Amino acid sequence: MKLVDEIRDRLAEFWIADLYESKVRSQRTRAYHLDIPVQENRPEILHTLLGIELKVGKRRFACPDLATARYMRVFARIGCTDFAVPYDITRISVIADELETYWQKMFLIIEREALDAAVKGRVRSALIRDLREKIAGIGPGETMPAFDRETRQRY
Repeated sequence: MKLVDEIRDRLAEFWIADLYESKVRSQRTRAYHLDIPVQENRPEILHTLLGIELKVGKRRFACPDLATARYMRVFARIGCTDFAVPYDITRISVIADELETYWQKMFLIIEREALDAAVKGRVRSALIRDLREKIAGIGPGETMPAFDRETRQRY
C-alpha cells in the first residue's frame, strides 16, 4: 500500500523499531515474554494493593514499577509477545517516554494523511503489523544478561 510506505518514510526518525534496536538492544537487557494475542491490544496499567500490574485482555502481568509498566504497555499495544527490557532500571523511564511519544506521533501522522476511516484502519493495521515483524526480527535477546565483568571478592 502506497500510503503505508509514505507514512513509514515520514516516521523514519520516529519509528519504534529503530528506537528499540538503537537504544534498547544495544545495551544489557533481559528477555521478557507476554502471553498475549499477536494483534493490536488495549492494555491498561492498574494500581493494586499488590503493586502495579499491566492488564491485557483478561491477563495481568506484575510490574516492578510504573516506568516498566509504561514500557511494557507499548509492546503489548503492538502485540509483541517477546521483547527486551533494559536491565538498568534508570534508563527504562526515558525509553518509555520516547516509545509513547513515537506511538502518538505515528497516529497523528495517520490522522493527517488518511482521508477515510476505513483507510485509516487499514493503514494503522499495516503499520502495526510491520512494526511487530521488525521488533520480532530484532529479537528479545538473552533471558538473563551476560555479566562479563570480573568481580573482586574478599574473603
